[in-house]
Amino acid sequence: MVRMAVKRVRDRAIKLPLYMTPLAAGMDLCAALEEGEVVLGPGQWRLIPTGIAIALPDGYEAQVRPRSGLALRHGVTLLNTPGTVDADYRGEVGCIMINLGPEPFVIKDGERIAQLVVHQVCRAELEVVEELPASNRGAGGFGHTGR
Repeated sequence: MVRMAVKRVRDRAIKLPLYMTPLAAGMDLCAALEEGEVVLGPGQWRLIPTGIAIALPDGYEAQVRPRSGLALRHGVTLLNTPGTVDADYRGEVGCIMINLGPEPFVIKDGERIAQLVVHQVCRAELEVVEELPASNRGAGGFGHTGR
């Protein structure tokens, strides 16, 4: 378990991230819409605010991921998936939502729109070399093993 500070960035009662089941990997994030609701037409995207800012400890990140139910039922997902919230970011967490479905989708204030998953990260130290070590795969990529 890791402690993460969370702050409401508006004066009103913003829903805080919440694990919906005891073994859930991600906390649900909710929309914090001053205008009450937003309509995303087919093919449209928009930054949806969550009304919260977080402070993660050094060595951690938070990933903003789509909710599978919204994707399955409505074709609504996130553009930059997963979106990364770095440990030193203190601004409002937002979700770039896109409607890939055929019908307009209404996002209401307080509605669960995404998930926030906290992960420990390590940083790489780069070493410039003339050649990379060989591997069985080599440079094969993008479907090189068949369907």
